[in-house]
Amino acid sequence: MRNPLIPLGAAVLLFLSVFSTPLAGQAPNGVGNGGETRPRRSGRPAPRSADGRALLGTTAQEKGVWLPESPFIPNPLGLPADIPFQPWARALHANRRANPLEPHARCKPSGGPRVFLTPYGVEIVELPELQRVYIFDVGGPHTFRTVYMDGRMHPTKLESSYYGHSIGRWEGDTLVVDTVGFNERFWFDRSGLPHTNQLHTLERFTRVDLDTVRYELTIDDSGAYTAPFTGRLVLLSEAGTELFEYVCQQSNFADELMVGEATSIDRRSPIVP
Repeated sequence: MRNPLIPLGAAVLLFLSVFSTPLAGQAPNGVGNGGETRPRRSGRPAPRSADGRALLGTTAQEKGVWLPESPFIPNPLGLPADIPFQPWARALHANRRANPLEPHARCKPSGGPRVFLTPYGVEIVELPELQRVYIFDVGGPHTFRTVYMDGRMHPTKLESSYYGHSIGRWEGDTLVVDTVGFNERFWFDRSGLPHTNQLHTLERFTRVDLDTVRYELTIDDSGAYTAPFTGRLVLLSEAGTELFEYVCQQSNFADELMVGEATSIDRRSPIVP
């Protein structure tokens, strides 16, 4: 009897592959331009708190998730054409482009800016009474990231994790998020740019209007790169969409079919190539 899950699984794999691997036409270092963009919407002003600050998160009146404006272009993060690789990082990046075995496609968390390129977008929730901002990853591992807004510093002894340790502050309508403490078990962009546990990111989220957030990124990792570099992304609201149940592992054939140049892959090791 034909298995009814096979067509569904193939569709899921195709969708994950689109969001997880670089597209044809990229420059050798994994960047490029071109592609379609999502249409902009109303241009209405951003919702604001009682003290007049623009709100990043959903409200009782305005619900939705944030998706990249141009998800299918080769370089959605707008990274520079000349990434300042250290030699080992350049070689590893080349290997990853030949063997796109990204952990995201096998349901691992997407740390750093990669979370904003996952299927179905992210939902941002502000909880001022707890002095927290949460970023929920709708697709992929269906997990969340915490940004501490209570003025704390990074711990001196920090256990590394997929999302790291994030502290935030407001500069007008811009949320500035400083993150350290990443592990090395994920790719922070779709092209497979390497990083080490020295990775330090600085992110700026600016609510431009009801439908738009401007995302600006600084990557600083002296273990993998010779200098910091920057990127940027426009996030657009998909109004009315809320978090829903998503089981990444269901009918996911990535672990069997995504083998790069090899005929099979041993996935028992926790170390990401």
